[in-house]
Amino acid sequence: MRNTTLCYIERDGCYLMLHRVKKQNDVNHDKWVGIGGKFEDGETPGECVIREALEETNLTLIAPEYRGLVTFVSDQWETEYMHLFLAKTFTGTPFHSDDCNEGRLEWVPIEEVPNLPCWAGDRIFLRLLREKLPFFSLKLRYEGETLVEAKLNEEALALHSSAPQSFCPFRTDWRKNNERTVQKNGGRSGL
Repeated sequence: MRNTTLCYIERDGCYLMLHRVKKQNDVNHDKWVGIGGKFEDGETPGECVIREALEETNLTLIAPEYRGLVTFVSDQWETEYMHLFLAKTFTGTPFHSDDCNEGRLEWVPIEEVPNLPCWAGDRIFLRLLREKLPFFSLKLRYEGETLVEAKLNEEALALHSSAPQSFCPFRTDWRKNNERTVQKNGGRSGL
């Protein structure tokens, strides 16, 4: 089991995205992802995401929002607990794309991000961020690179294998189910 962070850094309607093309044997090779990485010993999620953002982008995040916990389960890789953040305030100038040792950095309009090559589960949490869902728990189970199960706050999401790549692969009534969960828990999401 490993703990990681992922952050979507927002500026002028765009996210700073990382196209993972530089490392061989990278589980994310040729996919577009947010910014983040593995915890170092003794770090909190916030400390980890701030350090990783500085290392990968040269930006210092200011009070990134802790938005959710994503649990990845796979038949090929160890279970991963990814702490998801959104950052709208930062200082510094991002590295030139060639200076990032993880891949190519690029500001991408938020509405275009789901159209990039990425994991199917990423489209789910990108949608949850865009729709400003309160802190959430999302479980994503993969067989190989195929998403076979998704649960939002312990409730199953219906996946649509026929959904075009540009659309989030689950039903649109998730918000109604989650709002019931939030109301049941006195305003807290179902954690």
